[in-house]
Amino acid sequence: MLRVDVEKQLGEFSLHATFASEGRVTGLFGASGAGKTSLINMIAGLLRPDRGTIVIDGETVDDTASGIHVPTWRRRIGYVFQDARLFPHLNVAQNLDYGRRMNRLAADPAQRTRVVELLDLGALLDRRPGKLSGGERQRVALGRALLSKPRLLLLDEPLGALDEARKLEILPYLVRLRDEANVPMVYVSHDVAELRQLATQIVMLRQGRVTSFGGVKVLT
Repeated sequence: MLRVDVEKQLGEFSLHATFASEGRVTGLFGASGAGKTSLINMIAGLLRPDRGTIVIDGETVDDTASGIHVPTWRRRIGYVFQDARLFPHLNVAQNLDYGRRMNRLAADPAQRTRVVELLDLGALLDRRPGKLSGGERQRVALGRALLSKPRLLLLDEPLGALDEARKLEILPYLVRLRDEANVPMVYVSHDVAELRQLATQIVMLRQGRVTSFGGVKVLT
């Protein structure tokens, strides 16, 4: 479960968001500038709220009244950005292993095999990122995040930099993650069609405020 009740002033922009979600995929929907990325960065611990609380899987990771702010590296969160942010000098196999090693996790060959199969990465393991399509790079970024064994996966417009063909290529993998990976996700998008396919609950943001919360029907 994810519970958020936060306020943050960013220059002239103010963000005030309150919701509690138990969905497998919580979609953060809104126009550019609505506050989606600022909110997801607070969940990740990259931004500190001015006031409020964030609770992930029963653990309070932010509570301004009590002085609690769990650092990002201790939150057990996977973060996938719009650009895949792979290391160009490492091949796919080494990029996949990076998240596990950074989190000092023991090797788990069974999980690695499962993630490689889930995202259809087997034929790419020896390639460098420069030899991959945009959709392939995002699949590697998803795999790297999953192999860090997160309790929550944050995806900030992961299809935003892809053309329509690449979006159609990767969407089925995201649906498979939702249904098979058993890791709750927060998915940021301004694309209604994406969220209708993926999300189980929707948080609608407008000018830094939650205007609607519920099932995908709130998108209509």
